[in-house]
Amino acid sequence: MLSIIEQIKQGKLWDFHGGIHPAENKDLSNKSPIVNAGIPQELVLPLKQHIGSKGDIIVAVGDKVQKGQPLTQGDIAMCVPVHAPTSGTITAIEQRTTAHPSGLSDLCIVIVPDQQDTWCDKTTYADYEDRDPAELIDAIRLNGIAGLGGAGFPTARKLQGGLGNVDILIINAAECEPYITADDRLMRDYAEEVIEGVRILRHIISPKLTIIGIEDNKPEAIKALEQHVKEDDNILIRVVPTKYPSGSSKQLVKILTGREVPSQSRSTSVGVIMQNVGTAFAIKRAIIDGEPLIERVVTLTGEAFKERGNVFAMLGTPIAYLLDKFGYKADKKHPRVIIGGSLMGFTLPHSNVPITKMTNCILAPKRKELPLHTYEMACIRCSACADVCPSSLLPQQLQWYAKDQNYEKCEEYNLQDCIECGACAYVCPSEIPLVQYYRQAKAEIWARSQDEINAERARQRFEAKQARIDRDKAERENRFKKAAETRREEMAKTGGDDAVAAAIARVKAKQAAAQSEKPEVKPAVAAAIAAAKAKQAASAQGATSETLPDNSEMAKLREERKRQARERKAEKEAVESTVSASSNDSKKDAVAAAIARAKAKKAQQASEQKAPVADSVVENAEVDPKKAAIAAVVARAKAKKETQQAQSETTSETEAVDPKKAAVAAAVARAKARKAAQQAEVQSEVTPEPAAETEAVDPKKATVAAAIARAKARKAAQQAAKEQQNIEED
Repeated sequence: MLSIIEQIKQGKLWDFHGGIHPAENKDLSNKSPIVNAGIPQELVLPLKQHIGSKGDIIVAVGDKVQKGQPLTQGDIAMCVPVHAPTSGTITAIEQRTTAHPSGLSDLCIVIVPDQQDTWCDKTTYADYEDRDPAELIDAIRLNGIAGLGGAGFPTARKLQGGLGNVDILIINAAECEPYITADDRLMRDYAEEVIEGVRILRHIISPKLTIIGIEDNKPEAIKALEQHVKEDDNILIRVVPTKYPSGSSKQLVKILTGREVPSQSRSTSVGVIMQNVGTAFAIKRAIIDGEPLIERVVTLTGEAFKERGNVFAMLGTPIAYLLDKFGYKADKKHPRVIIGGSLMGFTLPHSNVPITKMTNCILAPKRKELPLHTYEMACIRCSACADVCPSSLLPQQLQWYAKDQNYEKCEEYNLQDCIECGACAYVCPSEIPLVQYYRQAKAEIWARSQDEINAERARQRFEAKQARIDRDKAERENRFKKAAETRREEMAKTGGDDAVAAAIARVKAKQAAAQSEKPEVKPAVAAAIAAAKAKQAASAQGATSETLPDNSEMAKLREERKRQARERKAEKEAVESTVSASSNDSKKDAVAAAIARAKAKKAQQASEQKAPVADSVVENAEVDPKKAAIAAVVARAKAKKETQQAQSETTSETEAVDPKKAAVAAAVARAKARKAAQQAEVQSEVTPEPAAETEAVDPKKATVAAAIARAKARKAAQQAAKEQQNIEED
């Protein structure tokens, strides 16, 4: 039985399940050679233009850069740097919309070209055949080369994974997507450089066989390649039937080798490595010419373009610039700009989106050229989608589970094997956008897997931290234990005991001695303690007898307050009985008389109270006689003022109409007067006697002043009583 390689050399081809034959529409753009698109006014370079991680920015706003100068860097295989497509100035590093189906923004470096197009220093490997493959792979990575077929997988990483694991190298030149002719024109116009790039790949991989797979709808490209392939190159140009999606990696491997790539695996798992024809061209430019990946071939097609064809466009070129330069005229009813072909492409949210390494086509169709399918209908279970699926999946089931957000079932039905070719949606009679459901479900599954990965990483970090803490603790304890053992050994060698153990023993012995024996007390200390105790006992005994304070005065005051409360209560009851028994007219007279008597009595009591106080002040004060005279004058003035107030209050209160209120007021006045008199008596009793050692003043002057004050007070009281009597008679 012949081996696979022998069968391939004999020209055998295989077939894959499903597939469709849509309208190709390649004649719109493959008739003219590739032209240069020129330098736009602004370049927007996303940091991530490949599958993998972003690089670290090594430039800043305001920096001057030259053509080919790296703008980012990274030291891992999945990180591909970005280079300046031309010389100019960096004006911004900010978020801009990128070429992605989500329409989301990403961090981008914005360059304003200086139109000089000045190159930086180049590093070339013209003698690549004498170079180590690892050195060439690193050069490919540093030149920013990623797969130009649309997937954007880092080329260096793919080559590194294929070293020693593959025996067949396949160059993908099928370009099966409708409308796209970038690879076709590249092989026609630059066939020699393409073949040279294939030779570099052969030198790196060292395969047993190299195959260039190309569809039979590209006869000019086939002839151009055959002209530059030599017999000792060991390169086979294999023409395959036109069938979509024969350009997909797994499907082309099946067609050319008969090997089937397992689910969720890459072609390297079956001993095959695949590179795009555009990638081979970029590798030649990077190794031989020292030019990093700063431009690529882009197909401009669709009836909305006035000038259709293929152009070399700098990475970061705004699509709006290409639309304006090549005569784009939007459809009036349904203007659309699509990145990619009619089956796998996606519509842009706006035209200010930059060209990236994965952009191979800009399609601007008119409404009649590419009708809009906006009326999704219910699935009729015709199974047409399953018949054309090149991955042998069940698109109908996947759509149901994706729509129901049952992502576990989607994974169970191998959603990740879907290549999003769009063949199922193309044949669906219900116009269901199946690929959109699959993309959304894949994005959600990826997000969940990332969350799980992050959670697992966090768990591992936590466990590692705990293990480190436990390890450090154990090491610390072992270190202390070892130090203690070493110390004991040293003490044993020197004939002594462990110092720590000896100290502990001494402390314990001291504590035991303190508990068993009473401390020795000195005679002087014992005498002082005894004296203190005796003094404390004497003070406690004295506090119960002699040292108790005399509270007799306070007791008298409390008794007096109780007596006053009883009198007030009796007066209140008398007033209430009087008010209830008297008539209206007699009530007025009685109230007026009671008020007058109360006021007079109050004034008399006040004068009598102040006169003795003035006498005592004059007799006992240790002040000047002038002060005594002044005190007497003040006493007379206060007595006169109180008399006047009593008269005015009597006059105003007699005008009251309500007899009850008048009677109550009279009773209150009498109670207040009686209370004032009692307080004066109490104060006179409580007032301490003057000191015996008080210095005497002029007795005659003091006696005269006191007598005058008493006379004035009596006179004022008599006058007030007389006036009150006159009021009562009236």
